[in-house]
Amino acid sequence: MLKMSIDGKTVLVTGGTGSFGQKFVEIALRDYAPQKIIVFSRDELKQFEMLQKFGRHENIRFFLGDVRDKDRLYRAFSDADFVVHAAALKQIPAAEYNPFEAIKTNVMGAQNIIEAAIDCGVKKVVALSTDKAANPINLYGATKLCSDKLFVAGNSYVGEQDTSFSVVRYGNVVGSRGSVIPFFLEQKKNGIISITDPRMTRFWITLDQGVKFVLNSLQIMSRGEIFVPKLPSMKVIDLANAIAPDCDQEIVGIRPGEKLHEVMITEEDARSCFEFDEHYVIAPQFPWWKHDNCKDGKPLPDGFVYSSNRNEWWLVEKDIKEIIDNALV
Repeated sequence: MLKMSIDGKTVLVTGGTGSFGQKFVEIALRDYAPQKIIVFSRDELKQFEMLQKFGRHENIRFFLGDVRDKDRLYRAFSDADFVVHAAALKQIPAAEYNPFEAIKTNVMGAQNIIEAAIDCGVKKVVALSTDKAANPINLYGATKLCSDKLFVAGNSYVGEQDTSFSVVRYGNVVGSRGSVIPFFLEQKKNGIISITDPRMTRFWITLDQGVKFVLNSLQIMSRGEIFVPKLPSMKVIDLANAIAPDCDQEIVGIRPGEKLHEVMITEEDARSCFEFDEHYVIAPQFPWWKHDNCKDGKPLPDGFVYSSNRNEWWLVEKDIKEIIDNALV
């Protein structure tokens, strides 16, 4: 992969106090020399805690605000070169019970990001998506699919402005807040692990890998692409065995809005998708997109679907345990 240089640039991260945002700031300050990293989020306590973690670093700014508030975004984006949009309401049960709130943040917030970025002269915007946006069956996935469509189409909306939008879509993140790993670790104390379905599979990525993939996508993006990394799959029951091999397991059934297997590239997406050594690119279906940007990629065969159960790359319990141990250090 290419290495994205953000040296001397101002990068704003929405949802910057979340798991991804904190890892992004850590890697940006460790491996690069940005002029400024702006952490944009709505939680003052998390910003305070993040300040204690990183110290009063001269290259970090904390900006309280909500992506629902367009005026606040205009102020925050006023000198940003790049924006990484990670803010979202992503808890599936919460989104099902509070649908209007999820739409305000995930859909209307995306529109606000697009309009503020164009008007403030931001050069590049990368929006984080999810495997749940492909053939969504829950409201969270539906809002993220809508968000993806907005960011791709946003490139038709820029007019003469020099702003580009692209999307990064990946799977479950190891150890992120709300993921199954902290849940299993907590259940381990009681000696019983809840398994929704022993057949369930998921894609697997670490926070480090996610941040580096976003930085790489920021480097190679033209405009309108959806970047999908090549990831391993794992069985959720193998994850439970790796975390708590001595615990009993209770099969509780799939929850509402949950899939047995996740998809990152649908058969319909695959018709406009190109494969590279380490990732796929779903190309936008607009006349302004230059297909020579994917001249080194190869088209996918008819009927191709990139799903967690049809993957060629699998993790076994030993691999999973090693990844978890490294990720939770």
